[in-house]
Amino acid sequence: MATQNQNQLLQHTSDGNYQLTEDGKNAQIIVCPNCRCKVLLKKTAELLTIDVFLPFMTARKDSNKQQPDQIDGETLNQFWKVDNMYTFENVGFTKTVGSSIKYLICADCEIGPIGWHDVNDKKTYLIAVQRVHYCD
Repeated sequence: MATQNQNQLLQHTSDGNYQLTEDGKNAQIIVCPNCRCKVLLKKTAELLTIDVFLPFMTARKDSNKQQPDQIDGETLNQFWKVDNMYTFENVGFTKTVGSSIKYLICADCEIGPIGWHDVNDKKTYLIAVQRVHYCD
């Protein structure tokens, strides 16, 4: 017989396994892949396809071979977009990187980056579809 914690973990789906409402919003709660705290509630974000470079969430084994000023990461193209930072349930922001970028992290466990924000655009906050999990 499964414990209550095991049942809760079974209800979470892995990254990239999301569902949409008819109007293109998230049909499931979006949660941190590490600690499972809520990032966004149902029907609060719209799916957006855009290419954005994000650093890897963990250091790669071969990262010591890169140049000192080079950031190790990947370009992702599917994001949950919200227009207001107060829509998030539990997201933190890094200090500004470069001239205008802030990365979004889980405010509870500080894993990330799970998303991206350009401080010059006050209406675009992005959470990478592949960097979060989902639950009903």
